[in-house]
Amino acid sequence: MIWRNKFSILVSLIILYLSLANAKTFESAGLFDIPYLDKMVHFGLYFFLMSVIIIEHRNYFENTRQLILVALIPFFFGSLIELLQSGITTTRKADILDILFNSAGVSAALVIWLFISPYHRQK
Repeated sequence: MIWRNKFSILVSLIILYLSLANAKTFESAGLFDIPYLDKMVHFGLYFFLMSVIIIEHRNYFENTRQLILVALIPFFFGSLIELLQSGITTTRKADILDILFNSAGVSAALVIWLFISPYHRQK
């Protein structure tokens, strides 16, 4: 089972590390001074995570309901990470907007797949 989900697990671990790492690490990089870059990164990471999950399991989804249930995994994962940020780190805090942008990224990947899936040939 782990080998079937190896890329999803890898992306999840990368997101976990980036979310719980010291915030000063990213502030000192200072490569870009774009307003709300943090929110765009949240959207992109969770869009990527959901896309990887969909691609890894594209042949196993029998209906849209299963796909939506699977989409709850990255949603709850992102919400849990936000709670952990406020609880176990000293340089991070939980933000409801981060959870909203995480959910938007998951939803965008889901909607795009629902438009693409009729053209996807299942084996």
